[in-house]
Amino acid sequence: MKFLPALVLLAALLAGRCENVRSAEPGEVVVVPLSGEISNAQTAFLRRTLKQAESAGASAYVIEMDTPGGELQAAVDILQLLLKARIPTYTWVNTNAGSAGALIALGTDHIYMAPVSAIGAAAPVSSEGADIPQTMNAKVISYFSGYFRSAAQAKGRNPALAQAFIDKDTEFKIGGDIISAKGSLLTLSAQEAVRKFDGKPLLADGLADSIEQLKAGAKLAGPTERLEPSGFERIAQWVTLLAPLFLVGGIAAAYLEFKAPGFGVAGFVSIACFAIFFLGHYIAGLTGLEVIVVFALGLGLVLVELLFFPGVTVVAALGVALMLGSALFAMVDYFPGDPIIPSPEQLMRPALNLAVALALSAVAIGLLARYFPSLPFFRRLLLPAASATGPSLAASTPIRPGVHPGMVGVARSILRPAGKAEIGGVFVDVVTEGEFLDAGTPVRVTMVEGSRVVVSASA
Repeated sequence: MKFLPALVLLAALLAGRCENVRSAEPGEVVVVPLSGEISNAQTAFLRRTLKQAESAGASAYVIEMDTPGGELQAAVDILQLLLKARIPTYTWVNTNAGSAGALIALGTDHIYMAPVSAIGAAAPVSSEGADIPQTMNAKVISYFSGYFRSAAQAKGRNPALAQAFIDKDTEFKIGGDIISAKGSLLTLSAQEAVRKFDGKPLLADGLADSIEQLKAGAKLAGPTERLEPSGFERIAQWVTLLAPLFLVGGIAAAYLEFKAPGFGVAGFVSIACFAIFFLGHYIAGLTGLEVIVVFALGLGLVLVELLFFPGVTVVAALGVALMLGSALFAMVDYFPGDPIIPSPEQLMRPALNLAVALALSAVAIGLLARYFPSLPFFRRLLLPAASATGPSLAASTPIRPGVHPGMVGVARSILRPAGKAEIGGVFVDVVTEGEFLDAGTPVRVTMVEGSRVVVSASA
């Protein structure tokens, strides 16, 4: 059972995956912080917690916001998540919802403001905070403003307000009241945000200086559950970005482990790569434990075929299909309540990542099979572990002077790449040029260097 240590390692990783990650409970009001610069790491955190709140049946999802802004693309990704939510969503601005934060707030069902707070000024700037060139600025505003006008309209808000947040060339007025003059970005204080026009607040539903006041004003029942980012959220972001590379590492290392005797470094590397891949996507909120279970089931079927039913390819093929399917679905951004079958848009990027990983794995395995076993370091690693199958072999006799290139014989042990062969009636320690040959394979001597005899499969 050479894979038993690997399975034990995977179980340990799963058991201790993320002790600090807490889950929501039915009926709770889930509160999550959104502070500092908005980035992809916060997208991963909000994705995970919103899905948890949805799955648990939480009564509301509240974003406690204090941000000067951040990446517009990250804001778009968060907005798309909020628009999928089926439970009520709230933003509590405490104390700043600048730039991208203002645009995210537009994607929630309700907005509450701390008594001293502000929201707005969402014009795009460079990563250093400077203005971007005029032509590029016009393109960015044209592209992103459409998202936020749609979000405002979807939540029953004035789309012109969203446009005024991001475009300083837009004049925003209600009736005869000019809220934001042309030439300046719209920024609202708490009191301005709750100001009513025709009986309807301009933006925010009310003021609240605490979560409890927000709950009272919104008539939210149930206990408050605050979820904090885990220490793995940023790591999970990088795992999802580098997903194909972790798959390549897992597949290539698994190939080496199958070819080498016993359980060694390659097995641990393979298990570590797959564990990082699945746990990273789990922490990022992209997948659940069921996908990891399917992968483990597929691995189990492959092991059953190798250990108990060698040659019955149907079992192994089914196992490989389950493993590849679980890797694909681990990368799908599946939201609670979505159809079981993902849409083409959901599958596009995961399918591309998997295809790239398989192509790179095929190249890596080809290179490993051709070159890696012939490296001196690899031969030294395997020679002590190489052992014959079947009955014990007699001690090797020193090589006769008559053993020379061109002679043929038979492998008497598995050559991985080192082992024993019978050449001219003598058992000889041999090594292949990179091939892995089964016992009983006809071989031909290709090179003799002192006590080193190199062989290859004989046609």
